Amino acid sequence: MSNDLQSHYLVQRYLLMTLDPLHIGTGGYRLGRVDLSIVREPGTRLPKIPGTSLHGAARSYAAYLYETPEAAGQSQEKITHPEKNPVCYTFGYITKNQQGDEQKAYSGVVSVTDAHILLFPVHSVAGPVWVSTPQRLREAGFGNVQPESVPDEQIYPTWNHPNRLNLGWLMFVVAGQATVTPPTNWSGDSRWTAVKERIALVSDGIFSHIVNSNLEVRTSVSIDPRTGAAAEGALFTYEALPRATFLTAEVVLDEYQAENRPRPFPVEKTNMGRSLSDAWQGPLDVVKAGLKMMEFLGIGGMGTRGFGRIQIVGNPIEINLLEQTAAQNDQKQEAAQ
Repeated sequence: MSNDLQSHYLVQRYLLMTLDPLHIGTGGYRLGRVDLSIVREPGTRLPKIPGTSLHGAARSYAAYLYETPEAAGQSQEKITHPEKNPVCYTFGYITKNQQGDEQKAYSGVVSVTDAHILLFPVHSVAGPVWVSTPQRLREAGFGNVQPESVPDEQIYPTWNHPNRLNLGWLMFVVAGQATVTPPTNWSGDSRWTAVKERIALVSDGIFSHIVNSNLEVRTSVSIDPRTGAAAEGALFTYEALPRATFLTAEVVLDEYQAENRPRPFPVEKTNMGRSLSDAWQGPLDVVKAGLKMMEFLGIGGMGTRGFGRIQIVGNPIEINLLEQTAAQNDQKQEAAQ
């Protein structure tokens, strides 16, 4: 199989860290602990960042970087040649005729998965601790994860801690010391080195309880400008992922039309002729540029109240889908023999 064909099917796995509290709301009020809750996985009830939120923000910011903000909308009829626009090529586009009827539509060549919590910060008597599970670390690409599993009542920190350790209001028995080896793309980043000796492994069942018990909850109120006091009935609460939460997300490249469709790459200058800080060699670079802008412009709600900024940790891990599939098939054949 040619290297050119293999390059059309890739996965990049990102490690992200929240710089501010992060609120991606469910879109309405609900009964419970807070008025405005955040999006969760239905099965585990763990908070997440939906892939739709990452995809939309990355597209908007990439369009601003390329100086064609109209490429971020639902329709791209204001763009003269959308097929030559790297943002439209990457995320897809729809063109319409003068009557407003849909004339041409192309799907994007990238998909963005949900971002799932990997390391969650919790206070303890030993200071801040980042909680995870062996399964989550292994799925994210970490090696040498020990122990293999953790009973509900036990905890395994990555540093030597005697007897017992609390995570918030929960007390656990320290059963041993955990070992975790990060992927090389992330191991040298200062944000990883700052927490690597502050990680504690718990069971998957307990992990959900710890996360949901230690989310940040804020209270806001609307002020009546005539009286300067709180407006009646305007008090509300909302929850958020706390600062310094680590998450993983994947960007999948699927350029199945690349052989018959012209690629507008490489791109070194914006639509206005200004130089890009980093040249875009392909669609994955467009997505990465958009994700980088979230460090400054943020994602989600409450952005004007100090919420939303998120940062890429290290460099994304690149996985070749065709090579990985071939290797998995070889392993199955060897096991069958």
